[in-house]
Amino acid sequence: MEAVTNKTLEKLKYDLVRAGLVPYETIEQAEEIANAQNINIGQALINSGVLTEDTIVKFLETKLHIPSVNLEDYTLDKKCLKYINFSDARKYKIIPLFKIEDTLTVAMADPLDLFAIDKIVETASCSIEPVISSESSILKKIDEYYKTDITVGEIFTDSEYIDFDWRDELHNEDLSDNHMQKIIRAILKQAILEQVHEVTFQRESDGLGVNFKKNGDSINKGTIPNVLTSSFIAKLKTLAELDPSVSEVPQLGKLCFKVDDIAVIASVSTFPTIMGERIFLKIYKPPKKLSSIINSEKSLKIINNALNSSGIILVCGSPLSGKTHIIYSLLTEIAARNKNKNIMTLESIAKYNLQGVNQCELNENISFNMDKASRFIEFQSPDIIYLEGVKTKEIFDYFSSLVYDNKTIIMEFLANNMEELRNKMAFSDFETLKSLLSCMIFIHSKDSIEVFNKETIQKYLA
Repeated sequence: MEAVTNKTLEKLKYDLVRAGLVPYETIEQAEEIANAQNINIGQALINSGVLTEDTIVKFLETKLHIPSVNLEDYTLDKKCLKYINFSDARKYKIIPLFKIEDTLTVAMADPLDLFAIDKIVETASCSIEPVISSESSILKKIDEYYKTDITVGEIFTDSEYIDFDWRDELHNEDLSDNHMQKIIRAILKQAILEQVHEVTFQRESDGLGVNFKKNGDSINKGTIPNVLTSSFIAKLKTLAELDPSVSEVPQLGKLCFKVDDIAVIASVSTFPTIMGERIFLKIYKPPKKLSSIINSEKSLKIINNALNSSGIILVCGSPLSGKTHIIYSLLTEIAARNKNKNIMTLESIAKYNLQGVNQCELNENISFNMDKASRFIEFQSPDIIYLEGVKTKEIFDYFSSLVYDNKTIIMEFLANNMEELRNKMAFSDFETLKSLLSCMIFIHSKDSIEVFNKETIQKYLA
């Protein structure tokens, strides 16, 4: 994965010191964090609480004599979106605002990125006038305005569920450049209609098989013929911000689309096999209010007490039971209620951008794995940490030990039923975990979620 940089701040980082905004040692620490987490130096300073985005934007405005724009309540000219595609907008943190004659005004988080400006000039075929905006506000506007480019977007009905078949789009005599994108939309739409969360694309003798996984079974839903396979894979990778020219090594990306105007995220994982690339797509539902998932006032009180005290919150259930969905609702709830909490996540891929949560994506390509993250995250002084998955006992024990430093740890645990959970917890490796549990949430089904407090956990798992 390409290293994330901000050329403007890289060039002006010591001007921050000369301006008295940060000490020199802080710049060095921010560079180390930025390299470890594959974020830019500005984001590292913001995440560390050293500077705010507003301070950085005002500093750049004064230093570069380039005006800044607050995008919070700004309405873009949608006709200008055609000049910058979704992939370039996300990659360069840039979004078009308006066009007057032959000049396109764009908001940029990195206005000295000349390569980005040249690329946009080339594709837009007009002059570019940059203004400065914060990275988070630009990304928010990109999500708001561009998702319609890759949206399913219809209102789904029961009759549509019965009649819909993505292959109708496949066989449509569409010669436009967007045909592959329409096929992808149709497949995603059918998956959502059938309440399927996992879709696999796998090479077969006559093309690329489309398989839905439901209730543990893989069901073939048709085949994309060989003549279209390369174009389909390239388009899917491009939409997921992956490199379509690479097929020899695994890649992990993220796809954004909409269902009934609700934004939905899917992780896209590619893996090389002797038959060709296998592509696995996992669909994540957007987080809801916790009270709409868990109706019991008593259960909500147990969860809220656990979020406000040190300990481990364990979210258990079978595969695809909705563990991540509930955890994202938990994180959203505490971030909205208490803006003074430093909430951090360690994830393979961030499913949704959560306001007020410092989400961190692990990146094996630059050796930023869970082991390295565990050695650096404590320096960020987190109050609440969500771990997507722990694979080694050493890392497990380390994060468990943070409870003694008044941290709240949120973890997932795979168990198909309560009996299986009890059997797994009987192993000696989990003795420390059991003693530190402040809350346990077990998802039996979407309509049956059981919540345990510290006392009932000990009785149940004894």
